[in-house]
Amino acid sequence: MSETRSNLLRSTPFRLALTFAFLFLLAFILSGAIVYQLMSASLARQLDQSIKETYSLIAATYAESDEEDLVSTVRDHAQFSQDKDEIFSLTDKDGNRLAGDFTSSLPDGFSMFAADLPGVPPDTEYRAYSGMVGDNNLTVAFSLSETEDLERIVLMSFGWGTLFITVLAIGGGAVLASRVQRRLDGIASTMVDVSHGRLDARIPLIGNGDDIDAVSAQVNAALERLSALVDGMREVSANIAHDLKTPLNRLQMILESAADKTVSGEDVSTELTDARAESQQINSTFDALLRIAQIEAGARKARFVDLDVGPVVETIGDVYADVAEDDGKSLSTTIIPDTKWYIHGDRDLLMQMLANLVENALRHCPPGTAIELSVTRGGSHVLVHVRDNGPGIPAEEREKVFRRLYRLDASRTTPGSGLGLSLVKAVADLHGAAITLEDRNPGLGVTISLPAVRTTVT
Repeated sequence: MSETRSNLLRSTPFRLALTFAFLFLLAFILSGAIVYQLMSASLARQLDQSIKETYSLIAATYAESDEEDLVSTVRDHAQFSQDKDEIFSLTDKDGNRLAGDFTSSLPDGFSMFAADLPGVPPDTEYRAYSGMVGDNNLTVAFSLSETEDLERIVLMSFGWGTLFITVLAIGGGAVLASRVQRRLDGIASTMVDVSHGRLDARIPLIGNGDDIDAVSAQVNAALERLSALVDGMREVSANIAHDLKTPLNRLQMILESAADKTVSGEDVSTELTDARAESQQINSTFDALLRIAQIEAGARKARFVDLDVGPVVETIGDVYADVAEDDGKSLSTTIIPDTKWYIHGDRDLLMQMLANLVENALRHCPPGTAIELSVTRGGSHVLVHVRDNGPGIPAEEREKVFRRLYRLDASRTTPGSGLGLSLVKAVADLHGAAITLEDRNPGLGVTISLPAVRTTVT
């Protein structure tokens, strides 16, 4: 329990909660002090106004050379104020009391004094106004006790409010901080699990869409990609070991045969030629793997420029049209005239990507297959299509063909390393493009959706 409390006190959310609670409390105290000062000034003005109105009302009863009505009025007001909240004094020019509760010796105008009267608590503060009415001095004084009681109530209410807000702020801050801390602990626990090799661990989401949920979702997405990459690396390692074992065994058998023939003095030129072919195939596989790794690392992005896809597609169509014809197939290229399809990318990599797609169609389609190469517009993207009417790819295999060294069962007897479509996927990802495989019944349609920079018609 003490350790949990200690961790909470050290946690950033709790410290932030305390900081905001302190700032809120400080703002509350400052605003309360301002309100109290304004209220006190307002009460003082109202009290002075009441005193002055009462003084004027009494003074209005005086008629020249006739002070009986004045004396009677002061006496009546003094009698009506039994609790002595209001006291009065009327003295003649010699200072003799004519009526009232006390004998005033206060200066003209407003003043403060402490009265000592029967039935009144000692040192009771009064606010008084004095002035001459004829030859007489009239003083009207109101007690400050009501104003002081009201100010005392406000101060007590403000004090209790401050205490309540303080407790609420600290308690609420602790509750909120503990909730945030639990979520942060969940993130930390997930990261610990991942560091220990549990790549399937994910940060729990509460689904309220706040910033912690957003960050957690991004971390979970990163963990998904990490898990997929690790699984891919494991699969690649297994595929490399499996797919390279056969050519390495063949190379070893060829070399052993050459060694045996060398001992018996026979010609080994055929074996050496076969060995060179096998070693070149192995080197080509590793070169392709390294090229894919370099592309995925983004090293080629420094060479990106704004370029027109149209000439790239035309070049590929021109290069492979004769190759397709020699192989008993046809390759047609369709581009809208006088239109430029600008994207941001690497020309050489795009040519390699399209070449791989066309070669893949040529290699795996039978004679008589028609292959189409075209460029169209799709919203804010440039769409490059490579379509054929060959055997196609089964739906359950379409996601797998982009894996390194993966080959369909029907393709294992054809030349190749199983890296052509992996390179296509790496180039597409580098350009932020999406690859779509569709069944054309018969045949396969491959669409590369590249983000467009602009499209112009000349």
